Amino acid sequence: MTSSTTSTPPVSSTARAGSGGAFRHLLTKIGPLAVVGSLIVSWPAFAGATGEDGNVAFGLWVGAASILLMSWSFLLALRPKVLEPLFGGLDSMYKVHRWAGAVSVAFMFLHTSIEPEIDGGIRGAARSLAESAEELAGVGEVMIYVLIGLSVLRLFPYRWWRLTHKLLGIPFAFACFHFFTAEKPYANNSSWGWWFGTWMVVGVVAFLARVVGKDMVDKGHRYRVAVAEHYRSADAGPGTTRLILEPVGRPLNQHAGQFAFMKLDVPGMSEPHPFTIASSPNNDNLEFYIRHLGDWSAKLPDTDLVGASAHVEGPYGMFEPLGGRDEPVLWVAGGVGITPFLAAIDSLAPATPGVAAASAPVLLYATRSTEAERAISPDPIIDELKRADKEGRIRLNLFTPDTGRLSTEELDRLFPGGLKGYHVALCGPTGLVKSMSKAANRLGAARVETEDFDIRGGVGPDRITKEHVAKLPDRVTKGLTAERVGKVRAAADQLSRSGSKLRNRS
Repeated sequence: MTSSTTSTPPVSSTARAGSGGAFRHLLTKIGPLAVVGSLIVSWPAFAGATGEDGNVAFGLWVGAASILLMSWSFLLALRPKVLEPLFGGLDSMYKVHRWAGAVSVAFMFLHTSIEPEIDGGIRGAARSLAESAEELAGVGEVMIYVLIGLSVLRLFPYRWWRLTHKLLGIPFAFACFHFFTAEKPYANNSSWGWWFGTWMVVGVVAFLARVVGKDMVDKGHRYRVAVAEHYRSADAGPGTTRLILEPVGRPLNQHAGQFAFMKLDVPGMSEPHPFTIASSPNNDNLEFYIRHLGDWSAKLPDTDLVGASAHVEGPYGMFEPLGGRDEPVLWVAGGVGITPFLAAIDSLAPATPGVAAASAPVLLYATRSTEAERAISPDPIIDELKRADKEGRIRLNLFTPDTGRLSTEELDRLFPGGLKGYHVALCGPTGLVKSMSKAANRLGAARVETEDFDIRGGVGPDRITKEHVAKLPDRVTKGLTAERVGKVRAAADQLSRSGSKLRNRS
């Protein structure tokens, strides 16, 4: 679960097992298949094209496919809620968005490498206009290589990363202009011309709707920051900020487990970031827990937030913490992966004080904070969970460094009879979610809800965790015997002496 600047990730879901889960899983295939299908059905438009090079048909098709994929990428970046069920939530939509953009660039490279020259093609515009369009497309090609290259480097600051995406519409427009004016096997006013023309318009409109419409004009629901509480970590780790936003006008209509993109109208903090909504769907106010892990979130404790305006776009996500009416429920959470469950807890009715209801969800929550640390710096989330457990809303099993880690063996111990009929929802670090998801399916869970969201993707230093760094010395020295270590040291000494001799001679 990652976000570019925080560890309070938004959630979406993947459901497996059970008839309802099977239908939802089948439904999620429609979106990706539609993307691939749009490319396949476009092949006949170029299949008969010939020229001096035998790759003319393929070269023309990959050029068109590049534009189709970029149009899909812009459309999905608009975050249309109607498409969420067809892709399996916004997390999957963004994965397809990134893959469509990456493959689009690869196809563009193939197209320009082949340089298809068609025999007997139909020109889309006058030669002079077509030549100008081709020159602009060359400029756009360089732009897109640079912008895409920067966007995949996660070391690039988030605010500048967003700017690279906002500029991608320029090379796309150049490519569309070139495609429209170039020679093709069909006329622009033919059915194929309308097909590709429609997709080009969709791409341009989606881009403008995102950059101008959503980012500048209709920024989302208006809110005001009512509460801003900052909690420092006792072990010098990242702290947490709790924000409560009051609606100014019509509030969001969300369900438990969903997330939203929040923009603060504060200088230097206006870019949108996705956060899981921790408040109950019955509450007009929105509550967020934000870990201080990035440049944006690290500014929160030092910023005067109370009274500041905010815009919230959403809600998004298909994660379902709560099962059906008679389904027993198991929640597994790690760290701030607890956030979507806080909203669900808030919507549950309390049982007899001190006695957990038999139907209350079982929560297995893993946290790194110890009792001693919480005595120094209170943890509002754990306090809330303990209060919910006392009220009978949940049955809490807390795993800390004091009590032991949450593992698949622990799951087997707690549920010796298996998880048949259980609705299982998991949220937290990737390793925990993967291992527990596999274990839940092994134990016969009826449904398993997992979530993963990374709006940015790419590669960079922030992909390397502290655990990876800590393991480097062991990996380097693994398998080295004392004899081998001695040989390495002797070789190093010999190199050192040789270097000294060379320096003395010079």
